[in-house]
Amino acid sequence: MAQFPIEKRRCRRLSSVSMAKTNKPPPDAELKRRIQELIDYKGGGSNPEDVADIIENALKLLTDVKDSGDVRVIQTTVRELRYAFRLFAPYGRVRKVAMFGSARTQPARPEYKQAVEFGRKMAAAGFMVITGAGGGIMQAGHEGAGPEMSFGANIRLPWEQAANPVIREDKKLVTLKYFFTRKLIFIRHSDALALFPGGFGTMDEGYEALTLMQTGKSQLMPLVLIDRPGGTYWKTWDKHVREHLLRDLLISPDDLNLYQITDDTDQAVKLITRFYRNFHSSRFVKDLFVIRLKHPPTDTALEALNEDFADIIIGPEIKRLEATPEEIAEGEFVELPRIAFGFNRRDYGRLRQLIEALNGL
Repeated sequence: MAQFPIEKRRCRRLSSVSMAKTNKPPPDAELKRRIQELIDYKGGGSNPEDVADIIENALKLLTDVKDSGDVRVIQTTVRELRYAFRLFAPYGRVRKVAMFGSARTQPARPEYKQAVEFGRKMAAAGFMVITGAGGGIMQAGHEGAGPEMSFGANIRLPWEQAANPVIREDKKLVTLKYFFTRKLIFIRHSDALALFPGGFGTMDEGYEALTLMQTGKSQLMPLVLIDRPGGTYWKTWDKHVREHLLRDLLISPDDLNLYQITDDTDQAVKLITRFYRNFHSSRFVKDLFVIRLKHPPTDTALEALNEDFADIIIGPEIKRLEATPEEIAEGEFVELPRIAFGFNRRDYGRLRQLIEALNGL
C-alpha cells in the first residue's frame, strides 16, 4: 500500500478538516435555524421574522449588557408592551381619545364636571376614552364614558395612583411600570388628545404629543386644550408659547396649528369629530405620503390644493390613486379613496392645515 510523504499526509488531513468546517453552517445560520425551530414549536403565528429578530437580540443580552438592572428594564418593557398591545388589539378599528389632567382635581371642581361631560359626549360620538386610570380628571373621564367605553393605562407609583373604581375591575386596564411605555400606549392607540388643567404630568404628556407630531414621529391628530369656563390655564400657557417659543424662533408659526384651545366641551367634541369628517388616516409608502379619505377631491379641488400647499410638496404633486401594494398586503383600508404626494417631511403644521382643507371640501 502506497504511503504519502508526511507533508502530503498532513496536507490531506488539513484539507479534510477544512472541508468539514466549510460544510458546517455559519454560527448565525445555526442560531437562526434554532430560533425558527422554537417559533415552529410554539405554533408559528403572525410576524415570524420580526419575532425571530426579537429573540436573537434578546440572546445578545447575555453578552452585550452586563448590568442586571438594564436587562430588567428591557424585560419589563417587552412584557408590558406585549400585554398592552394584546389588550387594545380587538378595538383597533374603534376611534379613541386620550384624556389627561390632574389626579388631584376634586369632584366639586368645574374641571371635574367638564371632564365627566366630555367623556360622556365623546362616548356618544363613538369614541372610547383612554385615561391614566387614576383619580381626578382621569376618573371623571371614565365616569362620563362608562366602563364599556373606557381604557385605563395605570402607572405604578408609591402614592396617589391606585386605579379608580370605574376601571379597577375592568379587563381593559393595564398597569405599567415606566412612564415612557405608558406614553407610548397613549399616543399609539389614540386618535385624539384632550388635556384638562394639570401638573407636571399633564404638561409632560402635552409636550410629548406636540413634539411627536411636530417631528412626524406620530400620526397627526386633534389635540384640544380644555379650560374651565372662563378659565385662563391654557390661555396663559399659549401666551407663554407665543411670547417665548414663537417670538424667539424656537418653533415655527405653523406649529401653532398642532393644538386648539377652548373652554366649552361641545366645542371640544366638534374639534375632534370634525377632524375625521373626511380625513380617515395616513401613512408613508416609500416617498409618497398617502392620505385616506371618505370622499375623494374633485379635479378642481386637487388643482387648488396643489397651488395652496406647493410649499410642502417635493416631487409628485397631490393626486388621486388606488391602494398601494403595501397597503393591500397589510389590509389597510383598501376600500377607501386616497390621495398621495411627495411631502417634505418637515412642515407638519402645514400638513395639519392640508387635512383641514380636505375636511372642508
